[in-house]
Amino acid sequence: MTLAFPARVLEANARVYRRTYRGSLVSTFVNPVLYLLAMGVGLGKLVDAGTGSSTLTLPYLTFLAPGLLAATAMTTAAGDSSFPVMAGIKWRKTFDAVLATPLGVRDLVGGHLGWIAIRLTFVTFVYSMVMTIFGATTIVEGLAAVPPAVLTGMAFAALVTAYTAKIKDEQWLSNMFRFGITPLFLFSGTFFPITQLPGWLQPVAYATPLWHGVSLCRGLALRTGFIVDPWVSVGYLAALTVLGAILSTRQLTKRLVK
Repeated sequence: MTLAFPARVLEANARVYRRTYRGSLVSTFVNPVLYLLAMGVGLGKLVDAGTGSSTLTLPYLTFLAPGLLAATAMTTAAGDSSFPVMAGIKWRKTFDAVLATPLGVRDLVGGHLGWIAIRLTFVTFVYSMVMTIFGATTIVEGLAAVPPAVLTGMAFAALVTAYTAKIKDEQWLSNMFRFGITPLFLFSGTFFPITQLPGWLQPVAYATPLWHGVSLCRGLALRTGFIVDPWVSVGYLAALTVLGAILSTRQLTKRLVK
């Protein structure tokens, strides 16, 4: 595998996106504004004024915004690594077309994940700018939270790609979002501190990739410190990314190479 081969897959994805990008404009630019207005400003006023605000040492909008940055990276990566991958394998069979060229499965996986990394960088950059406009953080600190958000997304992108490559019924993708992505979105520290969960559930939350992403983004964007060593979180997310890439390559090889 050479660098040129995965770049060909990345280029193909970019060419497709050039014609379809309008469909993602709302999720990229409007969703951050809506989430921060509804949850950060609207609900935040109630949280800050209520008795529950004693559990937070900063305004709820400020607490929420970096967590949503990491969660947005997760949902974006999961979306780009689920149904589009299933389409490439089962419906449109574009993955078969790729493998009919000199490119191999590793090139396919590398280009696919490389394109998602570019998408995540753009999406999280836009979100960081919206955070800054809302006054949740500064420009420098908001930009500092972009790399860990991208890393969080890449961990999910690699793992979800491997999962999609293994399943044959798209119903399992809906189940993944219903029973996997949504609970992570709600219970990994995005909206409230993990300490508010029942004691038996807290270790489970701490073990989730999203919690490590939220911890990194919040610590860098707000300079509030980290519950665990940030390099432990970085290593954990990087290891999951590598593991997911390896599993993706193996599963796609089993399924597509005959």
